[in-house]
Amino acid sequence: MAKSAVIFDLDGTLIDTAPDLWGATNHVLKAHGRREVSLDDVYEMVGMGAKKLIERGFERTGEPARADMIDILFRQFIDFYSANITARSKPYPGVLALLDELKARGVGLAVCTNKLERLSVKLINGLDMDHYFSAVIGPDTTGVAKPDPRPLFAAIKATGCLRSRAVMIGDSATDIRTAQAAAIPVVAVSFGYTHTHVSAFEPDHIVDHFDEVLPILEGRFAAHA
Repeated sequence: MAKSAVIFDLDGTLIDTAPDLWGATNHVLKAHGRREVSLDDVYEMVGMGAKKLIERGFERTGEPARADMIDILFRQFIDFYSANITARSKPYPGVLALLDELKARGVGLAVCTNKLERLSVKLINGLDMDHYFSAVIGPDTTGVAKPDPRPLFAAIKATGCLRSRAVMIGDSATDIRTAQAAAIPVVAVSFGYTHTHVSAFEPDHIVDHFDEVLPILEGRFAAHA
């Protein structure tokens, strides 16, 4: 699979970050006199960015947050989250074995996420995963966010691979629509942060575990050798 590339989403795909997002959410809620929410609550609320998570947390614990407070709450969230970003987050089962195998085969690897680049890099570095990836592309890296395909194009370019030899792996409608807009095949994981099953968004493949990914990639890349 040399001269091929695999581009990964981050939260809900490579890494289960919800436990640390939970900690940051409760930090903000407690600071403003609200009760804590459960980890199960956060798994239900996560998936549309930190500001939406904060809004949902306030809605779940009482009156909605005032619009003029959202930016303040967001900064409080990010400050706490940045300081505790790898406290409980961890790669999904099978991720490291897949990355090891792809790296050994010379496949280019990069991350394309809607998480801020500096937080994404801090998370990946903190989990000792930085040696796998040619680049980590966030919405602030390119000035646009997924589902705009430009961040995905930037991630592919960083691997030195042609777009025709790239595959994306993600967990949400945003990831799938990004890949579709870029005319890139997309593998969707079924266990990520989405409230609607990924099958509704018609990805090329769906997997329940990362052990299932390598045969799909082998088939994809062999067909376009």
